[in-house]
Amino acid sequence: MISVSFWKKHEHELSNSELLKKIEGLPSEERLRAEDRLHIVLHRQKHTLASRLELFLMMLGPGILVMVADNDAGGVITYAQTGSIFGIGFFIPFMILMLPVAYFVQEMTVRLGAVTHRGHAEMIWKRYGGFWGSFSLADLVAANFLTFITEFIGITVGMSIFGVPPIISAIVFVASVISIQLFLRYFTWERVSLLIAAFNLIFIPLLLFLPNPDWSLVSQSFVSWRINGPIGSLFIYVLLANLGTTIAPWMLFFQQSSVVDKGLTTHDIRRGQIDTLIGSAVMVTVAICIIILTGMTVYGSDKDGTVGVARILQIFASKVGVFPMELFAVGLVEAGLIAAIAISASTSWAVSEAFGWKGSINLPARDKKSLKFYLPSFGALIIAAGITLIPNVPLGYLNLTVQVIATIFMPAAMLFLLLLLNDREIMGNHANRKWQNVVGFGIIGFLIVMNALYGISIALPAVFAHLASSL
Repeated sequence: MISVSFWKKHEHELSNSELLKKIEGLPSEERLRAEDRLHIVLHRQKHTLASRLELFLMMLGPGILVMVADNDAGGVITYAQTGSIFGIGFFIPFMILMLPVAYFVQEMTVRLGAVTHRGHAEMIWKRYGGFWGSFSLADLVAANFLTFITEFIGITVGMSIFGVPPIISAIVFVASVISIQLFLRYFTWERVSLLIAAFNLIFIPLLLFLPNPDWSLVSQSFVSWRINGPIGSLFIYVLLANLGTTIAPWMLFFQQSSVVDKGLTTHDIRRGQIDTLIGSAVMVTVAICIIILTGMTVYGSDKDGTVGVARILQIFASKVGVFPMELFAVGLVEAGLIAAIAISASTSWAVSEAFGWKGSINLPARDKKSLKFYLPSFGALIIAAGITLIPNVPLGYLNLTVQVIATIFMPAAMLFLLLLLNDREIMGNHANRKWQNVVGFGIIGFLIVMNALYGISIALPAVFAHLASSL
């Protein structure tokens, strides 16, 4: 991108006034990014505590956004269903393990974006050719479209708690996402998105409303890793769903392109890693809180086995009251909105990078290139919203299925990421170390094994039962 090459050439050789004159001649989207970059350079030249703190806050964004958006409506529903089905036990320590896994995967996108200044789709397309580029793009677009559906499931169900009809919820939130994407430049878009993302923390104080909580169950879960129920296809299914909502293909594309659109360089890798670590900690904390909330209130209450989110909210309200349930619904709606914003950006970036279109959130809304940039994601967003309005769609089952599909798609996406991170021609000293490759391929192997076990549990239940009994 023009602004990145511009900074690499001029950042250390021109005065600030000369830099400003150079910036004025850039295209609008590149000029805005370059102005943000200059603001960062000016803060680096200051050495006061206040300027360092402001610089740190300015660098926050992509890592927190990708992780909080990963606690999307589908993720909130999945964690709520997990607590409802399996209670307090295995899945709480399991989510602790997901913190380093999520950080490890997403940290690689920070380095890749900061070093190459190219988005994930563009790197795959140019490095491995059109066939694999098309494969990865189709993988992403399909997964993103299905994930959009789960966002609108959460939004419509959450808003129904306040008496808003699903069709009104869908229209308002589609319009909101489109407006945020079209009319905000990157820096403002990022700050507004972070403000929305902050409401994801609403699930943490909800723990205060639990009646007579038994915290010993939580502490014991780290010792026993107890699975409340048989190790059957349902357990594997829910386990895969939790994996799919923790690491997903769209996250790779989103964070790398966000790093590029923000204009980060190799000087910013450390701060980008801290940003990602903070986001990972927030994501896992919120996920565990949701599992505890439903594990202590809904688990064992629904004798017919129904675990749809509407039913979960109904039981939750009967145990803790209407107001906490309404707060839960607000968190569910927020999760759907922030994820819809992030995933639509991910789709736009990936498609534009693959086809060589000009693509940036800094594009002015009136620019014809802006319509081309956003059209794929806006189209998918509108269709997904329409699907959730179809009567009698099994929303609870659909939500878990989408998360499982994300897990199935993830090994291929991670393989491309690892190949790029081991390409020393493009990564230089920032390429993966041996231990990072061992961990990365270990994660891919684990995902493949879990997908295979789920396939066996469905196709060969007797064989799976024998395997499970030996555990």
